[in-house]
Amino acid sequence: MVSKCANPDCSATFRYFHQGRLFRVDTSSRLDRRRSMGNGDSPNRPLRRLEFYWLCENCAQKMTLVFEKDAGIVPRPNALTRSAAA
Repeated sequence: MVSKCANPDCSATFRYFHQGRLFRVDTSSRLDRRRSMGNGDSPNRPLRRLEFYWLCENCAQKMTLVFEKDAGIVPRPNALTRSAAA
């Protein structure tokens, strides 16, 4: 469940979908975490999982979220913001 802005430097709390920007990330879990859900389920196929992240309206104007292998989902300056500042 999304409860606060994904920017660790921001303390804004999530209240409404129309404020800020919601990100949906489709991830795969390890094979050993998959439970068999019936005959048609392949035990070798990784379980897909949806995760949601939210940037408040203020942070969403100047940053986006990216995946980094070592850190996971992290906020980064938006490309449009960087080019406007140059």
